Formats: sequence, C-alpha cells, structure tokens
Amino acid sequence: MIEKILPVNCPACHAKLKIKRLGCTNCDTEINGDFDFPVLARFEKKEQDFVLSFVKHSGSLKEMAKEMNLSYPTVRNLLDKIIVRIKEMEI
Repeated sequence: MIEKILPVNCPACHAKLKIKRLGCTNCDTEINGDFDFPVLARFEKKEQDFVLSFVKHSGSLKEMAKEMNLSYPTVRNLLDKIIVRIKEMEI
C-alpha cells in the first residue's frame, strides 16, 4: 500500500498550508477555522521517524546509532538539525 503524505506547503506557490476544516467521519461533525499544523506534523517523514525512534529509545543516541547503523556523531548531528528546526518554528 502506498503511504499518503500530508502536504504542509502549497504545491503551487510553496506557502505554508493551514488547516481550514476538520471533519468526523463517524458523526459528520465539522470544525471550520484557521489552524496551524502541529510542529511535528510540519517535519518531513524522515525527521518524524527520527523523533519517534528517539522517543522509543528513551533518548539513547547510542542505541539509535546501533539500530541505524550510523556513528554516534552522525546521529547527534541529525538530532541537532531537528533541534534547530524546532527553534526556527517557534513563534
């Protein structure tokens, strides 16, 4: 099955997309507004997977490095890049 990826930028002009409407498929309730994506939803899939792995490994970069077959410094650099992205997204 092909995994659908939620776009966070407009494919035409590359501006940040906003969530305009949410709907419940169970009871048909709809919520309309102008909502930002949560920070983690704005990450690329690869970055989201890294954050999930970080949590699953209780923050152990050593264990992540083993699992990812990368050096500890490489994994540390990946984490540092994610930290920078989070700080850039803060309002």
